[in-house]
Amino acid sequence: MRKFYASLIVVFCLCQLPAGTQAQSQSQSQSQSGSGGKWTWLFDGKSVARLRGYMMDSFPSQAWKVEDGALVAQTDVPNVDFLTRDNYKNFELSLDWAVSSGGNSGVFYYVVEKSAHESHNGNSPNWLDNFEMQILDDIGFNDTAAIRSAGSLYDLIVPKNKVLKPVGQYNTARLIVNRGHVEHWLNGVKIVEYDLGSAAIKALISKSKYRNNPDFAKNTDGHIMFQHHGQKVWLKDIKIRSL
Repeated sequence: MRKFYASLIVVFCLCQLPAGTQAQSQSQSQSQSGSGGKWTWLFDGKSVARLRGYMMDSFPSQAWKVEDGALVAQTDVPNVDFLTRDNYKNFELSLDWAVSSGGNSGVFYYVVEKSAHESHNGNSPNWLDNFEMQILDDIGFNDTAAIRSAGSLYDLIVPKNKVLKPVGQYNTARLIVNRGHVEHWLNGVKIVEYDLGSAAIKALISKSKYRNNPDFAKNTDGHIMFQHHGQKVWLKDIKIRSL
């Protein structure tokens, strides 16, 4: 009987929430608890066994070094992106990231390697082929457009309700890709969501820098890639689970 009354109280409290608040609360609960599988460490502060360089068999240890439990992008070296050894389709990715002043990086998904690094650049060509969750110093980087700011779906969707930590402090990010629905979370707040293949996302692509690329966002699974853009970036506590 006590359990029955307790359930009634929970239902009553939810009903008293404004419609938007209730939906957001339910969405947050579903996204955070979900029915996902067991978390797997991609980087636990020590091992890079589940990672490798773009178009490489080994991890790019000159471009990214393990320092104090974080993977740190090195400057004044050739840029080399790294990616997961495994492919992922429906997943939840969690990581902590920090940048130096003017720092820039990003997380890409459904990446399929198809060519070598570009000369004098180092960044893989996939940055023009795949959706990107942006990592950035919003103030110090030379491009301050909101549509390419930290947490954005790069060049496509501006993040909403974002709370960004100061340069040098760690932000916690989550990328959820689940049966065509995608969410970006930053520091506990959902800031971007969209549906793959939807009319809305196609319209955004048609107005973006990707509009003339027939290969953009055509893959339906693949690797997860982390970008080396030439500035100092710290990535730690990187883990993933299948959904």
